[in-house]
Amino acid sequence: MTKKHNILETAENVLKIEADSISALISRLDENFKEMVVYLSGIKGKTILTGIGKSGIIARKISSTLASTGTPSFFMHPAEASHGDLGVISADDAVIVLSNSGNTKEIISILPSVKLMGAKIIGFSGNKNSRLYELSDYFFDVSVDKEACPFNIAPTASTTAQLAIGDALAVSLLKERNFLEEDFARLHPGGSIGKKFLKVADIMHKNEEIPLVKDSALLKDAIIEMNSKRLGLTGVIDDNMLLCGIIVDGDLRRALIYSGSGSGSIIDKPVRDIMTKNPKIIFKDALAVNALQRMEELKITSLFAVESEDSKIPAGVIHIHDIVKAGII
Repeated sequence: MTKKHNILETAENVLKIEADSISALISRLDENFKEMVVYLSGIKGKTILTGIGKSGIIARKISSTLASTGTPSFFMHPAEASHGDLGVISADDAVIVLSNSGNTKEIISILPSVKLMGAKIIGFSGNKNSRLYELSDYFFDVSVDKEACPFNIAPTASTTAQLAIGDALAVSLLKERNFLEEDFARLHPGGSIGKKFLKVADIMHKNEEIPLVKDSALLKDAIIEMNSKRLGLTGVIDDNMLLCGIIVDGDLRRALIYSGSGSGSIIDKPVRDIMTKNPKIIFKDALAVNALQRMEELKITSLFAVESEDSKIPAGVIHIHDIVKAGII
């Protein structure tokens, strides 16, 4: 009867082997790696990743990470490359090649053509005595002492090492390019990170959608404007088109109460008599999440956006419903 293995012990051993494989890469970081990063940060073209089998899967992931952190990149399958896809490569590009053995036939067969096109070759391999090492302009040793597989066959620790050095390369390039969190957000508009960096101007009501009346207008005119724009408020502007007040639904209710139940003249009063002066505002280029924070602090549901931080020229209106609709909360 086959003896049952200790599952947790096996898993722990795998993680230790792979952790040791990553740790071993640290001592190999040298001027060669630094020069590689500086070179990649300055190329005019693309960074193309290629590999086959498990290395190809890792190459796809590294390419995706590079692309999302500011380094234009895509994956090229070596078999397809040898049947015409090499045409995507130019002298301005760099080709990063992943191959544990460094002698993979499908890989090695395309590298002379890559060199003829003038593109630089960067090799990530576990074998310095390889054809890939000979053909590479830059080379990084990703060799491991052993695979986590008990037969020392299945790519496990070796692919983990490839992935880790790919991440180290991507993050180093990110910093070398001064790639900021805002830049990351622009490349991820559909994700939560992108929404975090939406600006007020991106989601506010603008142009004809802005409810506005002159300070000389009558309250009935303000009611008509509020009803047509359906935001529960209207801004009040002076003769210089500057925001000087705001009227919200609550102001209307209070005005009707204070006017007395028998009076119908309230709607013929000028809005300047009813409006709230110096309304709360926000800069149109402020982050929408900051608008939400300001609304929560002030216990209000809308803010007028202005053209600049020291301006009272209305540029739009942002409502808490706009923030919800944008998926920020």
